[in-house]
Amino acid sequence: MDTASSPSAETETTTGTEPGLQYPFHRPSAVEVPPVYEELRAKCPVAKVQLPTGDDGYVVSRYDDVRTVLADPRFSRAAMLAEGAPQLTPAPPVPGSLFTMDPPEHTRLRKLVSREFTARRVQNLRPRIQELTDQLLDEMEKQAPPLDLNPAFAFPLPVMVICELLGVPFEDREKFRGWSDAFVSLTAHTADEVMAQRMSMVQYLGELVQRKRENPADDLMSALVSVHDEDGDRLSEHELIIMGITLLVAGHETTVSMIGKCVLTLLRHPEHLAALREQPEMIEHVVEELLRVNPIGDGGPFRITLEDVEIGGTTIPKGSGVIAAVASANQDPDRFGEEPEAFDPSRSSATAHVALGHGPHFCLGAALARAELQIAISSLVRRFPELSLADEVDNLSMTSGMMVHALDRLPVTW
Repeated sequence: MDTASSPSAETETTTGTEPGLQYPFHRPSAVEVPPVYEELRAKCPVAKVQLPTGDDGYVVSRYDDVRTVLADPRFSRAAMLAEGAPQLTPAPPVPGSLFTMDPPEHTRLRKLVSREFTARRVQNLRPRIQELTDQLLDEMEKQAPPLDLNPAFAFPLPVMVICELLGVPFEDREKFRGWSDAFVSLTAHTADEVMAQRMSMVQYLGELVQRKRENPADDLMSALVSVHDEDGDRLSEHELIIMGITLLVAGHETTVSMIGKCVLTLLRHPEHLAALREQPEMIEHVVEELLRVNPIGDGGPFRITLEDVEIGGTTIPKGSGVIAAVASANQDPDRFGEEPEAFDPSRSSATAHVALGHGPHFCLGAALARAELQIAISSLVRRFPELSLADEVDNLSMTSGMMVHALDRLPVTW
């Protein structure tokens, strides 16, 4: 759904009292966040909106307020499961997931998983990520340009990596596409379609858990099957299946979209691309700025208020749905200075972005996402020094109706 297109219609919503804005907001091109966020930050930092389900909700758009929503326990994930709670997606949220828990249940589950999903495991995986990256680039090099970078590189790499990490057969990757798309759907799927895909994935992960229990291997899923804490607490069968789904979907869907968008950003700024080639050690900070200016989606995480909460000068009633607009927060001039929408790898404040979340639900796979982006982008830049866009930017578009947006295609040449 698009927001009202006329400036006067948008201005009328800045009181925040009427649900005049339709969420998700209109994105004018593949390289811009919804422009209404700039007006909301200035005039209506807590705006009432109508969600895709028809429920009312609120969008919080300023950096400091977004961090509050993400970290304050009065903004709940678990309350999304309550009967009658506002819904963001066509099908209800999945119970038993990290995404639908609050502390202390969330703390317990995350602690068990964090014992195995460690920075050391990701660090040990880096040589394998590099190997997989090089294999894909070898295949790219054999083809005659132009080609679409999405199927050649941006999609298969994160899928290969998460399959390797979890111990999932790579030949099942095409199944993940349909499952993942349904899990992050806003308006692209009906509730029945989402539920059908969920059931297929639950069955698949249930069978995988059983195989790992019978024949454990050196992979994360096997480790999660056997993990327990000092008190002997383990993940239940349901928790194992839902955790596998969470890691599989979150572990590749977002990175697939980010690789394409980050490469597009660099190709649109050849001066920064040249600087990265000359100083490859810049890649870590460049990736942070790329994460800041390229939101995973046009909105952000969803929460339900457990009580009346005043934020940004507005009281949000108990039981309200609230979207923490990360896309807006990461372009707030009060935090990121002049021209916050511009890609500037020298921006010292880039690391303050909230692209990977904030608070208890900070991205569990942040280290893996950063490793994949750093290796993928630096390797692509090094292997193809003449890489460039093979079409006009205006001809590119993003997927729609999803919580995670990716480029429909990214034609490149060299």
